[in-house]
Amino acid sequence: MKRYLFVLRKPCYSGLYVQEIVDIILTTAAFEQDVSVLLLDDAVFHLKSYQNALDSGYKNTATLFEILPTMDVNGIFVETESLLERGLSTEMLTQSVSVKSRIEIASFIAGFDIVIN
Repeated sequence: MKRYLFVLRKPCYSGLYVQEIVDIILTTAAFEQDVSVLLLDDAVFHLKSYQNALDSGYKNTATLFEILPTMDVNGIFVETESLLERGLSTEMLTQSVSVKSRIEIASFIAGFDIVIN
């Protein structure tokens, strides 16, 4: 079994990108692969509580990410500095995540067989 890491950097409601990447994540997990997600930069907003997607024309991204753990996605990781730079904390997110510091990210990514950025 291969270990997959999907790295997201784009913010919420930035087009169909998020919906499409979540579909790819779910498809990969459906084939019993070891799948994790890493949110960097503005992608941390995908997990922010109390999003309002009404005017965007897109689905609430937090609800898309909430289904990942139930669909065999093994871990959702966020970068500490990405949260702090955007005024967020883990308590402000819709689900529990594993937190990695910027210093740890390179070695963390190196632990995966396939990285999709």
